[in-house]
Formats: sequence, structure tokens, C-alpha cells
Amino acid sequence: MEISTFRDLYLAELQELASAEREFIAGVMRIAPMASHLRLKNALMRHCEEAEAQRQNIESILRRHNADPAEHTDQAMQALVREGGKMLAILRGDEVRDAGLVASIQKLLHYRIGAYGTAAALAGQLDLRDEQDMLHQCLEREKRADKLLTQLAKSEVNRNALAA
Repeated sequence: MEISTFRDLYLAELQELASAEREFIAGVMRIAPMASHLRLKNALMRHCEEAEAQRQNIESILRRHNADPAEHTDQAMQALVREGGKMLAILRGDEVRDAGLVASIQKLLHYRIGAYGTAAALAGQLDLRDEQDMLHQCLEREKRADKLLTQLAKSEVNRNALAA
């Protein structure tokens, strides 16, 4: 796909975001079972369900614009997922691994927060208000997930890792 218009840029961002969601879901589904902390594991699984719904919404928007949802691969998200897996492979002990899991997942969330913010801003510039609203709602879900992980880390997960 050649990007020659602002609309093309928007669609390319959505294609990368759809790819990022696919990579995120696959990555979290691989590493979430490693969590020993039950609230952490449950939070990760719930957020995967939200991410799947978000992916479906993004792909629906792309199809409405006659754009292929699978045209782009988000290599940055692939790299972040791969690096998180490497980190978890070297961590020993359930408590330390849980803390590493939070750190790895938050990196993925922060990347997706940036991607959703960008896509929502582009939709707004194109006066695509329904799409902008949906993307903004996704952005807010990402922020809530990040806040929940921060609270879990501060109140339980990191304390357990320090005590281990």
C-alpha cells in the first residue's frame, strides 16, 4: 500500500494497530499462564478478551474502508513481545517472574496506548467521529488496564518479589 493521502496514513495506522492487537493477544496468551499471582493472571486474561474485541472493531473499520486488516505487520510489537519472553525466561522464582510479567505487559500496553491515541487523533482530523469515539474508548480501556497493573504491582506483586 502506498501512502499518499492523510486517509491512507490513517488506514495504515489502523492496519498496524490491528496487527499490534493480534501480536499482543498471542503474546499475553503465551505468558499469562506463567503468572502465579491469581489476580494478575485474571487481569491479563480479561484484558486479552478486551483486546480481542478491540481487534475485531478495528478490522471492521478497515473493511468498511475497503482496506485489508492483515496488510501490515507491526514489527515493533513483535519485538516487544519477543523481548518480554526473553526477560521472563531468565527470571527465577514465581514472585520475581510475576513482577517481570507486569513490567513486560506494561511496555506492551504503553505502546498500544500510543497507537490508539494516534489513530483516534487521525480519525478526528478526518472528521470520522464514530471511529474516533471507538478508538478513544479503546485508549481509555488500555489506560485502565495499565492503572490496574500498576496498582497490583505496587500493592502486592512487587512487594512479594522484594520479600522473596
